[in-house]
Amino acid sequence: MEKNNFLSTVVVAISVMAAITSCSKEDSKQDYNPLIDNPQPEQPATPEVSSYNEPYRPQIHFTPAKNWINDPNGMVCVDGTYHLFYQYNPQGNNWGNMSWGHATSTDLMHWTEQPVALTRDELGDIFSGSCVIDKDNTAGFGAGAMVAIYTSASGKQQQSIAYSTDGAKSFKRYSANPVIKNDDDNLRDPKVFWHEDSKQWIMALAKGWKMGVEFYGSADLKSWHHLSTFVVPLNGRPNLQWECPDLMRIGNKWVLLVSVNPGGPLVGSGLMYFTGSFDGTTFVADEAEYPRWLDYGMDNYAGVTWNNTGYRHIMLGWMNNWSYAGDVPCSPWRSAMTLPRELKLIEYNGQPLLTNSVVNEIEQIAGQWQPTSGTVDAKDAYQLRMTVKLDKNATVTLKNANGEQYVVDVYANARTLVAHRTAVTGKTSFNGTFSIPSMQAPLNVEGDQVTLDFFVDQSSVELFTDNGAMSMTNLVFPQTIYNQFVVEGTVVSAQYRVLNRIWK
Repeated sequence: MEKNNFLSTVVVAISVMAAITSCSKEDSKQDYNPLIDNPQPEQPATPEVSSYNEPYRPQIHFTPAKNWINDPNGMVCVDGTYHLFYQYNPQGNNWGNMSWGHATSTDLMHWTEQPVALTRDELGDIFSGSCVIDKDNTAGFGAGAMVAIYTSASGKQQQSIAYSTDGAKSFKRYSANPVIKNDDDNLRDPKVFWHEDSKQWIMALAKGWKMGVEFYGSADLKSWHHLSTFVVPLNGRPNLQWECPDLMRIGNKWVLLVSVNPGGPLVGSGLMYFTGSFDGTTFVADEAEYPRWLDYGMDNYAGVTWNNTGYRHIMLGWMNNWSYAGDVPCSPWRSAMTLPRELKLIEYNGQPLLTNSVVNEIEQIAGQWQPTSGTVDAKDAYQLRMTVKLDKNATVTLKNANGEQYVVDVYANARTLVAHRTAVTGKTSFNGTFSIPSMQAPLNVEGDQVTLDFFVDQSSVELFTDNGAMSMTNLVFPQTIYNQFVVEGTVVSAQYRVLNRIWK
């Protein structure tokens, strides 16, 4: 994913403001080039470098021990192990020297940081991409090889591959990279999957500032042919980058995720989706007004799903926003991932609605539910659930003893929710675009009440309505976790449960 335009993105954002299942086992001649192979990748920071107790350090979200991260990459599941690769700077806490960091988990909650998987070579930085398991050895690297498909970024953005036959302990670059040549800087973030109906690998590539998604097909992951181009006009957003596409089938529908920046729901980065059909060549979107947002907060970007998980579609996003990502007050690490979420399609108001709710593996770190009328006895993180009647407007305020507070208004008749991230939420002065007075979202529920689920960590609040019908993800930086709440305007029933920290 291109980040050369980071400074220009910040300028645009400022202007706007001024105005429990295991993985499935489905889805390699050796190509070796000693000049570009990476047999001894750089080691990440070990847990001893960090106590994971620094101010604002997430306790239930993945972060590296130190240094900068952004997009999740190469997510694939093999024999019960979830592999998370991600954009990583092994040398510092700001964007640059883009490589693929690597972490693994057997439960989607607890993560072990692994050696850096891929570092830059003569073709450039290692930008975003995906991994597949080539169970039928279509590429000739060996049956069951893990093949990484990524963007090689220098003055141009080209697509390259590397492969591992030892469970991602090491990768070898394909000697004939790039597999898709390109002379432009607007073609990136390949997401690849096997399309059974057409018996080929499908790649979705984002067109960046040229907007849209290019689809390619291949029988062997090495030779690719162009299939089609997808683009639709986005209401009120004529000039933005399209990044990090992900095409998947859910039930009898196809869903295309695309991240856009700038041009999110309000400012900076956002994650949108399309529903439609795909015939192995062309994706056709349903008739609808676009963009349709998967998340209405400021801090869920570059979200893509794990490959090789059967019928489950498990997504992870980068919990930050390009408008202020380089300034958030986090050290020695910078940025976290969202909680993993499962995507499902439901029907709402006669149209398909893509929902995203926290995966049920959260139960492994959750304590017992406890009733509460305003106090939360949680040190590290917690889930607060309340049922709000929609007979009148209500205000929910999360707060702490320092007077810092995060306020959410629920408007009954309009069936909308408005969150406020202002100076009273905690530290905001590090960047002029971080304070957002009003973020509006539809409740996306029927009936006379709504369930609100707040997942509260040291520097984030992830809010969901019924079963993920709406999500809103926001960073916050209070001095201490919000451990109290007040509800005004109506009477609610509320309960909470402690979420245990994922770090040893």
